Amino acid sequence: MVMRFANDQLDRLPELASELAGQGVQAILAAAPPAVRAAKQVTSSIPIIAMDLESDPIANGWAASLARPGGNVTGIFLDVPGFSAKTLQLLSEAVPGIARVAVLWHPAGGPLQLEAARTAAASLKLTLEVFEVNRPSDFDGVFQAMAKSQAAGVLMLSSPLFAQNPEALATLALSSRLPAISIFPDFAQKGGLIAYGPDLQSLYPQAGVMTRKLLQGAAAADLPIERPTRFKLVANLKTARSLGLAMPTAILLSADEVIE
Repeated sequence: MVMRFANDQLDRLPELASELAGQGVQAILAAAPPAVRAAKQVTSSIPIIAMDLESDPIANGWAASLARPGGNVTGIFLDVPGFSAKTLQLLSEAVPGIARVAVLWHPAGGPLQLEAARTAAASLKLTLEVFEVNRPSDFDGVFQAMAKSQAAGVLMLSSPLFAQNPEALATLALSSRLPAISIFPDFAQKGGLIAYGPDLQSLYPQAGVMTRKLLQGAAAADLPIERPTRFKLVANLKTARSLGLAMPTAILLSADEVIE
């Protein structure tokens, strides 16, 4: 097994992907859209197994369909439109009367999540205000701006940038008095209000099974794209009390983990 890590330096991904391709690997496991794009740019023959919670493989031109991708990209992709509606619904249940939601967005993940959130917000009669971040040093200023806005809650879209900084984001959300929901369980475990998303640890075995099939002779073009199979809901009651909120019984009963 050969591994390469960009360590938040996304501009290095094409170089790293070229290194992997040059070493004659039989398959490339790429986590997050920038890594998938970089791998796709350097090879059209080596199978690519994506772990991508932010984009649509068909809209990106990586696959012809979920059932039969048709190229060299397959893997695990989140059903972003349906997921966005679920997360906004959970936030609206946790914050009664919420009308305006701040959206924390990392543009490197692409526009699909943002477009899906806007569509879901319209159906729930919520107004979104988008705040862009590109690096951890942006967090403080963005949360100050969100606290000064009329937003009554925060939706954090999926990004490796947010996955790697759950405690910092949870601390800023709480100190800004902003109820927030994230896709990453660590966020609620570190002090955020709610986390709901795929069980990240289960994605690796799922991707591993797909990789084994490719190494045993299956073609990426014929290997159906999969969705995450396990999701996790974490609710932080301590944070809810700090924010003056009563966590709805429906959320508590559905939660996989409740932080007291």
